[in-house]
Amino acid sequence: MTKVAVVAHRGKTLGGGLKELRQVLGDRGIDDPLWYEASSSRKLAPLAQRAVAQGAELIFLWGGDGTVQRCVNAIAGEKVTLAILPAGTANLLALNLGVPSDLEGAVAIGLEGDQRRLDVGVLNGKRFAVMAGVGFDALTMRNADDNLKEHIGKLAYVWSGTKATQIPSQLVRIKVDRQPWYEGEATCVLLGQMGSLAKGITIFPDAHPDDGLLEIGVVTAQNAMDWTRVLARMVVGKVENSPLAEVTRGRRVDIELSRPTIYELDGGARKATKRLRATIEPGAIEVCVPRVVAQ
Repeated sequence: MTKVAVVAHRGKTLGGGLKELRQVLGDRGIDDPLWYEASSSRKLAPLAQRAVAQGAELIFLWGGDGTVQRCVNAIAGEKVTLAILPAGTANLLALNLGVPSDLEGAVAIGLEGDQRRLDVGVLNGKRFAVMAGVGFDALTMRNADDNLKEHIGKLAYVWSGTKATQIPSQLVRIKVDRQPWYEGEATCVLLGQMGSLAKGITIFPDAHPDDGLLEIGVVTAQNAMDWTRVLARMVVGKVENSPLAEVTRGRRVDIELSRPTIYELDGGARKATKRLRATIEPGAIEVCVPRVVAQ
């Protein structure tokens, strides 16, 4: 039998609470998994490390994007498989992997799905599984705090995104694989390990999470109307055709900003800085994904 662990944010819910998760696992013969829970995502990283140290081979991560990012940052490279239980608001990794937002379905993928080895991005020394960025997106994520998401759910991102369209542009210099790529005014720089930021919104349609490359995008939108135009391109998966965006890909990205600006990792805002460096760690995590049915 595979040694199973649960690492859980006890404030999150999916098809009920952790009591229901115990029941679903018990119904599948997992009566006594290693069990770790905490009241915030910040406290979960050492618990994930403890699970690995105690021999866990499969870890169910119960929580939102913050839980996933902090645990991936802590245990990427270890010999363990991750199963995502999307109990948050945006659930970026689950969205990109096709993990359903229902408890029994997500557990089934963890126990019966395929395993896939994926790259992770690294920005200023911290790992991310899906996307990172500086400027507009980071401001959006910071303003959509847990209290707001608890009250209005995904609408928190609409409200905070509308507010973030007022962010002023700044001079941005970017090198990709040590070569100059972009220099000019911009309001957002995005780094993608995967393509989708939300259901129906694809930023990097050609992204592959196991190709050893980061997707890179710069947006020069200056106001709400500009951002509406960019969003329209994202909805149809053609952001590269927007005159307000430029995209490329590479293995190393160096970003220099004209003023300290907050950045984000998988939706979690970080302190303002003027310099960022992003790299890629190929095949750093193994995750459970829906089984591919041969045609």
